[in-house]
Amino acid sequence: MVATIADKPFTVAKIPINSWTFAIRVWLAMILALFVSFWLQLEAPASAALTVGILAEPTRGQALDKAGFRLLGTIVGVAASIAITGLFSQERDLILAAFAVWIGVCVFAANLLDGYRAYAAVLSGYTVALTATQQIDNPQQVFESGMARGAAIAVGILSIAVINTLMSAPDRHTRLVAQLAAIRRRVRGFASAAFRGEPGNSTTFLTLLREIVTLRPEIASVALESRSGSDRSVAARSAAVGLVAELQAARILNSGPFDVDNTACDQARAALERADDSGLPAQRLPGIVGGQKRVRDVETENSAWAARELLRRDEEVRQDLLALRSARWPLRARRAPLYRSYRIAAESGVRAALWVAIAAIFYVWAGWPAASISLSFVMLIAALGATTPNPRGFTAIALVGTPIAAILTGILEFIILNGADAFPLLAIATAPFMVGAAVLMKSQNLLWSALGRVNLLFMIIILAPSNPQTYNPQTLLFTSLFIAAAAALLLAAQTLIPPVSDEKRRIGAQDSRALAEMLSCFDQSTILRLCDAKLMQVPDGPLAPLAGEARAAIVERDTATLRAIAHRLRESAPQKDSIEADVAACLVLTSNIVDRSRGVDSSREAS
Repeated sequence: MVATIADKPFTVAKIPINSWTFAIRVWLAMILALFVSFWLQLEAPASAALTVGILAEPTRGQALDKAGFRLLGTIVGVAASIAITGLFSQERDLILAAFAVWIGVCVFAANLLDGYRAYAAVLSGYTVALTATQQIDNPQQVFESGMARGAAIAVGILSIAVINTLMSAPDRHTRLVAQLAAIRRRVRGFASAAFRGEPGNSTTFLTLLREIVTLRPEIASVALESRSGSDRSVAARSAAVGLVAELQAARILNSGPFDVDNTACDQARAALERADDSGLPAQRLPGIVGGQKRVRDVETENSAWAARELLRRDEEVRQDLLALRSARWPLRARRAPLYRSYRIAAESGVRAALWVAIAAIFYVWAGWPAASISLSFVMLIAALGATTPNPRGFTAIALVGTPIAAILTGILEFIILNGADAFPLLAIATAPFMVGAAVLMKSQNLLWSALGRVNLLFMIIILAPSNPQTYNPQTLLFTSLFIAAAAALLLAAQTLIPPVSDEKRRIGAQDSRALAEMLSCFDQSTILRLCDAKLMQVPDGPLAPLAGEARAAIVERDTATLRAIAHRLRESAPQKDSIEADVAACLVLTSNIVDRSRGVDSSREAS
C-alpha cells in the first residue's frame, strides 16, 4: 500500500501537477508571442499565438523538433502559394483545381512519412489554404501574406522555446527508457511462451510491434533535448530496431516446433526470465547457447539455433538500453526503416483532393460572399485530419468543437474583456480558457484530449487577437459559421467518399486471412534478410559457391534446394556452433517459413 501511494502522482484538483505545469507553459508562451508580435507590429499576431498552440508538446525536444518541421513546411507552402497564384491567377476554376491537387499531393506525402515529418507535409498543404486561398481575389498580396505568416511563426517558435527553457520543460528520454525496457520485458514474456509449449498469440505480437513502431517519431525528437541527445537518439533507435528483431525471433519460436529436451528448455527459459535491463549478459546455456551438448535431430538443432539467436538479440537490446541510460553512442548504430504503401498513400491523396474539390464546387455553386475563407478551413481540417488514425473522426470533433469554441470566445471577448484594450487584461482574461484547454489536452481520454486541442486552436482563430483588439460580434459570428460550415461540408464529403484508413481498418478487423497473409509477409521478409546476412559470413573456400546457390534458391523460393544446401553445410561444419552450422540452421528455418507461407496463400486462393 505504501508503494502504491508513493507511486501515485501529485495532483491539484484531481489533475496531475505535470498537466498544470504544461498548461501554464502553453499560456505563458502564447502571451509572450502576442506581446512580441504587438511590439513588432506584425500583421498576423494571431498566427504567432496559433503557432504556440500547435507546438504545444509535453517535452522540450518534441516542441523543438516540431518547430523545425513547421518552419520547413511553411517555406514549402508559401513557395507553392506563390507558384499556384502566379500560374493560375486569371483562371478561377484552374486555381481551385490546383488547390485541390496540392492538398492531395501533401496528403500523399504525409501518408508516406510519420510523426512531425507527416505534419510538415500537411502544413505545406494548409499553408496554401491560409495564404493563397484567402487571397484568391487579391493574388498580388500572396507574397506579403506569406512573409507576414512566416514572421509570426518565427516569433511563436522563439516564444515557446524561451518559456520551455525558463520553466525547465521535461525531457523525453527518461520515460523513453522506461517504455523500451517495459516492451523488452513483454517481448521476453512472449518468447518464454514457446519454451513452455504455449501457442503464439498473433494479437500480442501485433500489439508489441505497433508499440515499438509508434515510438519512432519520439526517438527522433530526443536528439534535440541536450548535447548528448544525438547519442541517446541513436541508442534508442538501435534498441527499437533490436526489439523488432527480437520479437521476430520470438515469433519463430512461437510459430514453429520447439523440441529441445526439457533440461535445455528450462535453462533457456530461466536465462530469458532472469535477464534484466542493467545486469550482466545472459548466461551461455548448454545445448542452446554455444555449449557442447548435442541435440537429437535436425529440427531440434534448428530450434536450438533459433533460441540462441533470440538470446543474442536480447543481449544486444540490453546493451543499447545501457547506452541510452548513460548517454553514450551504442556499440552498433542501426537504422529504423519505415515501410509505407504507395498505393494506400495515393488513394488517401486522391480522396483528400476530391473532398476539397467537392467543397470548392459547392461554394462556387452557392455563390456565398467570402466563401474562400470557409474553403481555406476545409483544406485546413482535411490536411490536419490526414495525420490522425481516423480523419473522419477528426472532422466530427472539429464540427462539435466549433460551437464550443465560439461560445467560450464570445464569453471572453464580450463579457470578460468587454472593450478593454490593455494588454495585461488580455493576458489575465485568457488564462482560464487557454490553461483549461491545455489541461484537457493532457487527458488520457482521446476524445477529451482532441476537444482540448481543437478548442485551443479554434479559440485563437475566432478571437484573432490584434492591437488594438476589435470587438465586432459580426466578425465572431461569421468566423464561427465559416469554420462550422467547413467542418460540416467536409464531413459530408468524407461520408460520400470514405477515408482509406477507415476502410482498411474494417477489412483488417473482419478478415482473418488478411491478417495471416500480413504476418506471413513479415516472417518471410525478416528471415530472408537474416539469411542473407548469414550467407555473407560464409568463408571463402570450397563452401563459397553454396552461398550463391542458396541466394538463387531463395529468389526462386526453392525450399528443397535450401534444405539440400543446409545438409551439405551441416556435414561440413567443424562444430555445432560454427558459422556453417548457423547458416545451415537459418536455411532450414527459411525453407520452413516459406513452405508455411505457401500454405497461407493456398488457403486464401481456395477460399
